[in-house]
Amino acid sequence: MSTFHVGQKGFEAFLAKEAGAPVEKGEGWALSSSGKIDLCFAHLSLAEPVEVRADTVNALAGRIADYFLETSRNERYESAWPLCFEASGQTGLGARAKTVEEVFREKTSRLARVMKLAERGRPGPGARRGLFACLTDFNRAFVSRQAFCGGQRRMADDPQAPSRSFLKVEEAYLVLGAAPQAGERVVDLGAAPGGWSYSAARREAGVTAVDNGPLKGGALGHPLIRALAEDAFRFQPALPVDWLFCDVLEDPRKVLELLRRWVEQGACRRFVVNLKFGRQDPLPLLREAFSQQTGIAGRCKVLRARHLYHDREELTLVGELE
Repeated sequence: MSTFHVGQKGFEAFLAKEAGAPVEKGEGWALSSSGKIDLCFAHLSLAEPVEVRADTVNALAGRIADYFLETSRNERYESAWPLCFEASGQTGLGARAKTVEEVFREKTSRLARVMKLAERGRPGPGARRGLFACLTDFNRAFVSRQAFCGGQRRMADDPQAPSRSFLKVEEAYLVLGAAPQAGERVVDLGAAPGGWSYSAARREAGVTAVDNGPLKGGALGHPLIRALAEDAFRFQPALPVDWLFCDVLEDPRKVLELLRRWVEQGACRRFVVNLKFGRQDPLPLLREAFSQQTGIAGRCKVLRARHLYHDREELTLVGELE
């Protein structure tokens, strides 16, 4: 079973290695014969993709339409379904994908009732059935009716947020499927300048921001944020908290060990933790985190690793304890 994975441009090597059994890779994508899904470096994974080639927009859209019509022959459409056209990291390809989608919609206009139920764009996290197409160059696309979405997406900024790291934690909530609520308790380790603390506080959660550095922007002086000038690796809450946040510039294995300690002690209910792998191979970190013997997977009912849209040379772990 082959799988076509869409990821972030510049991280194709990690994407292909994580997927295993690589067949081909390009800017922001990798084709694998392993059939693996739910990967850290994959934002969207197309199951059993069909390769389509054509020299013009009209012909490419026509072949995608033919594929959709053929595979829809005996299918009933009673509710909304995802219609997702994307492009790889190649410059200018996004505009081409939009044009191909518009022509595709013209060619399927006779299915008015079916197309009226189509929801354009990448769907929310999880496995979905619809139509997914990704252009890898101007005359080539991979298409599938079934895909798995990791939940990564570009987030809207907030002018009061003290740093762009705010976008990472907002995106992480989508991956986990939960966010801090009013009255919940959050510990933010390595909080400065306060992007993650601000994110929780604007949802009316109470935050203990632990960092020797100062808070800034909307986090500075916020009534729901208590700043403590302490070492993140030595801090221990007096009582278990609802959320652990951790985004520190430190050896990722040291951060993973910190997370393991919190999880083993049951000191938090949910967590969002960033691991900055830099020039290291991040895949051993993933194996360690998900190890049933030495990792944290055995203590979590939910554990996901994602290379977020807003991540750079780092990955983000989100989880919920049993």
